[in-house]
Amino acid sequence: MPTITVLPHAELCPQGAAFEGEAGKSLLDNLLEHGIDVEHACEKSCACTTCHVIVRDGFASLPESSEDEDDLLDRAWGLTPQSRLSCQAVVQDAPLTVEIPKYTINYAREGKS
Repeated sequence: MPTITVLPHAELCPQGAAFEGEAGKSLLDNLLEHGIDVEHACEKSCACTTCHVIVRDGFASLPESSEDEDDLLDRAWGLTPQSRLSCQAVVQDAPLTVEIPKYTINYAREGKS
C-alpha cells in the first residue's frame, strides 16, 4: 500500500495529511476516502479541471495521462509539468506527495455556466 502525503492546503487540509492509499484506485477516490474533500464538479468523468492536483513526488509512477486529460489540464489554474486530474491518475505502488492548488476553476459554482 503506497503512502500518499498531502501538503497543507488552507481550506481542505490545513495540517497536511499522510495515509496509506489503495493502489488501483484513482488519486481522487483515495483522497475522498480519507476525508480530503477535493472538488470534482464533473463527478470524475474527465470533463472539468476542478480535481487538478500537482504531484510533487512520485509523478513518474502514475500511468500516462490521456489526450483528453492533457487537453483539460491546459485550462487548469496553476498548471505545472507535474499536474494531473486526480480523477484520472490511478495510484500504483509508489508513494506520492500531492499538492492541491489554492484555486480551482468551477464555472458552475461561480455562476458562469
